[in-house]
Amino acid sequence: MVQADRLLEHDAREQVLAYRGQIDGYIQRYPDFAVTLEPWREQAFAPEIVREMIGAGLAAGVGPMAAVAGALAESVGRKLLDYSCDVVVENGGDVFIKAKGPVVAGLFAGKSPLSMKLGIKVADTRDGVGLCTSSGTVGHSLSTGSADAVCVVARSCALADAAATAIGNRIRSPREIKTGIAFGKRIAGVLGVVVVAGREMGAWGQVELVPLEGKKG
Repeated sequence: MVQADRLLEHDAREQVLAYRGQIDGYIQRYPDFAVTLEPWREQAFAPEIVREMIGAGLAAGVGPMAAVAGALAESVGRKLLDYSCDVVVENGGDVFIKAKGPVVAGLFAGKSPLSMKLGIKVADTRDGVGLCTSSGTVGHSLSTGSADAVCVVARSCALADAAATAIGNRIRSPREIKTGIAFGKRIAGVLGVVVVAGREMGAWGQVELVPLEGKKG
């Protein structure tokens, strides 16, 4: 999903295909890159988007594909800034945002009673920011935890994606929300974390939780 000042369907499609081609080409050369759950070794000659994924995985302690959706969202979004002052690119719950003012994103947390009752307000997106979500109960992405939603804010969308996965992997019950957030705080570059597990939640950092009026979970 792309929001911009004007219709950019063609440009967005071309950028998605180009960046996906770079990732696919790297995987053809290094098949393990697509399946490893461990951080990948840094390689200076890899395409820039692949290096973003590698760096994010190293920072969060997860495999590089944990950052693919966020890396793609930001890479496409920054290219579209050539045509639009404000851009939002959402890729399966991982969002790149560049806007003039504060932005509120609805918090979808599956069957949790808190789902879509609260929004995450990010005050400063002028230079671009990543807001990425991992879940152990929603969607097809791999998570070894059971949190309904782990949302991470970071300047790097790839890092936000990888960090959300790493934090989510550590939360198997509401009792582990606090330790999950404590782990996220130690990842360099993470600006904020919100975790929802069942009826309980926790938050830290540069995020503000606001009620979503008229929204249903």
